[in-house]
Amino acid sequence: MEQRYEPETDPSSIVGQDLSDDTYAGAVSPPIFQTSIFSHDTVSDMRAALSREARGLLYTRGNNPTIRTVERKIAALEHAEDARLFASGVAAMAGAVMAHVSRGDHVVCVSGAYGWTRHLFETYLARFDVAVTMVDGAVTDEIRSAIRSTTTVIVLESPTSMRFEVQDLEPVAAMARARGITTIIDNTWATPLFQNPLDWGIDIVVHSVSKYLAGHSDVVAGCIAGRAATIDRIFTTELIAMGAVTTPMQAWLILRGLRTLPVRVHQHQRNTREVVAALKDHPAVAAVNYPTDPDGPQYRRACKYLSGGTGLFSFRLKDRRARAIESFVDALTVARIAVSWGGYESLVFPAIAKVPPTSAELDDATALIRIHVGLEDPAALIADLKRAAGALTRPGSSPDAPRA
Repeated sequence: MEQRYEPETDPSSIVGQDLSDDTYAGAVSPPIFQTSIFSHDTVSDMRAALSREARGLLYTRGNNPTIRTVERKIAALEHAEDARLFASGVAAMAGAVMAHVSRGDHVVCVSGAYGWTRHLFETYLARFDVAVTMVDGAVTDEIRSAIRSTTTVIVLESPTSMRFEVQDLEPVAAMARARGITTIIDNTWATPLFQNPLDWGIDIVVHSVSKYLAGHSDVVAGCIAGRAATIDRIFTTELIAMGAVTTPMQAWLILRGLRTLPVRVHQHQRNTREVVAALKDHPAVAAVNYPTDPDGPQYRRACKYLSGGTGLFSFRLKDRRARAIESFVDALTVARIAVSWGGYESLVFPAIAKVPPTSAELDDATALIRIHVGLEDPAALIADLKRAAGALTRPGSSPDAPRA
């Protein structure tokens, strides 16, 4: 008989509970179905599973009870009908986009999007004659003006990477829907706790689950969420065809992370507010980019869409020399130099890491330093940042001076 695992309907159960207590012999923590295949009692049962792979259990590349448990919970968090896990956030974005473009189509994408999202359009899909126009997502009229008769997808990321600019989701979703254009948004920064783009008319939400949803720096995964028909289409045309799936063990680790998501992101928010305030007042700091900062230029728009802020932001030093920035970052001892974010630990990523060393003064974008405020004592991180920044303002200090 075909086995089915239908989505939970009660969003209140998404964090503290899993399947009903008697589903797996009363196990409080759902088991990991570490299997690649599922058997059937009869050929007729197998035939039914083959014909409805999006709903039955046949092969873990398509469905697995552990993975589906996580997908249902993410769908509920995002107020979606369904969700699907992918092997990475990049794979999730690629699957969502590629299901809605063909040769000769056109995509509008915000220029501040994650680098690998931009790479998807500028390099990968360009090979298949899919055109892209990059726009300033903070200016809704730029998105409107970029739309062509061949536009099939608008890709948003709000807030954006590095600069953390917020897009006006409601009018963008309305103009896209009126033209039959699919809207896709990367909602990783906000998490579903602080922003629900589907409620504003966006079609598909994408997450890098590696960040806050998993939350322990030990998972690489992505997901999409939206209407059931849309998610089924992406499952059939991209996910199962390309095999960009996550594993039962990864899904179980994500499930562990989802259980503590509210506690973690609210603590990240509290810690970050303290760090942002300290940096804004420091004489070595020129600017801080944090969308929910009341003094920030996009605070009013952020308040419309975001109910809170997480732990990732960027800032710029007054000294824009590459050597000064590199010396500052190298001097940090609490914040580790690393990519990604969303786990316990504080991390720092300077934009200059992506460009060859230079002695010139950098422009605003290249001079940015991104920081993820972790769950450590924020006082320790603030002291670390002030110590490193203080060296830049000390009389006679030089970025070329040897470190102790």
